[in-house]
Amino acid sequence: MSISFRRRKLHHHKRHTPPGAAPGSVIINPADPKPEINVIAYGPNSFLEKQIGLPSELLNLRRDYPFLWINIDGLGSAEVLREMAEMFGMHPLALEDIVNRHQRAKVEQYGEQTFLVTHMINLNAHLESEQISIYFGKDFLLTFQERPGWDCLDSVRERLRKGAGRLRSLGAGYLAYSLLDAVIDHYFPVLEQYGDRLEELEDRIILTPHAKLTAEIHGLKRELLFLRRTIWPQREALNSLIRDDNPQIDEETKLYLRDVYDHAIRIIDLVETYREVCSDLMDLYLSSISNRMNEIMKVLTVISTIFIPLTFIVGVYGMNFDTELSPWNMPELKWRYGYVACLVLMAFISIGQIAFFRRKGWIGQPKDSAPAGNGHDAHPAEQASAEGRHSRK
Repeated sequence: MSISFRRRKLHHHKRHTPPGAAPGSVIINPADPKPEINVIAYGPNSFLEKQIGLPSELLNLRRDYPFLWINIDGLGSAEVLREMAEMFGMHPLALEDIVNRHQRAKVEQYGEQTFLVTHMINLNAHLESEQISIYFGKDFLLTFQERPGWDCLDSVRERLRKGAGRLRSLGAGYLAYSLLDAVIDHYFPVLEQYGDRLEELEDRIILTPHAKLTAEIHGLKRELLFLRRTIWPQREALNSLIRDDNPQIDEETKLYLRDVYDHAIRIIDLVETYREVCSDLMDLYLSSISNRMNEIMKVLTVISTIFIPLTFIVGVYGMNFDTELSPWNMPELKWRYGYVACLVLMAFISIGQIAFFRRKGWIGQPKDSAPAGNGHDAHPAEQASAEGRHSRK
């Protein structure tokens, strides 16, 4: 799976509200898509799902059904957003936070109504995050998403369609819990993908370390840091919903919210663990490169050491001595088998050196080494790999 290094996707955000603007100003980004309004109107014994074109169509639905869940995909129309805000009595500050995306996850109480911000994530070619704003009162719940298309709320919609569980019979607080639960739980499959990518990187570092792996490790560390910045505020927001009094969230719903809070804690632990693994993988990469260089240098050193005495012999017999002037001037040059004897001597020296190196354990496997698998003489890269797997477990 490829890694994207588009920093705009992870960190960059352009705020369209100018500094010093009046509180509650709604400044729309011209590039945002036009809103698509999808409504699920339901009660204990009734259900209707439809897409509408104008907010005014909600008046009849609100009169005929006990509860409305209105999902607005796209924030490209200030008129639609203001009309929705006027119809449901939304606070202007909440509307301003909706259009200013990349807000920190939070919970705000406006009288009998509650506004909260959370973030959905998705991992395809690169990590994507989308802000989802939830505003709910006694008989309605509004969700605002940045753009149409994918979201992780289909499981909640399917439960409403089937009438499964108590979702149709309970109020806005329980629906808000269900949406938060779906958002938080979707972090787990994304983190599983990160776990698989880390294991794949670990194997590649051990088997074929190369410079491109450092870029992939760095990309993973940045994405995990972005995940950490996303999930930490959501834990605080969930804690606020559990701790503070809210007219739409009863004590039973708070019990379920505690379960979501526990999931958020588990996600934070996984993110922190994977960030540590990324640091360990960088150390493993450097260790693998160092060990590979040491192996190369050892082979070159052994070859050079073998040829040193051979070079000495060749150098000696390359000297210009006249055997006619003195019997001590290299008399072996006159031997019948002098050339063969020289070659045999050179071969004996080479074989003797190789046997000595093997006996010392400098090349090959030493005879007195511990059996494979006991962990005492394991390769440093393999030890680091085992430690990395153990830390993930």
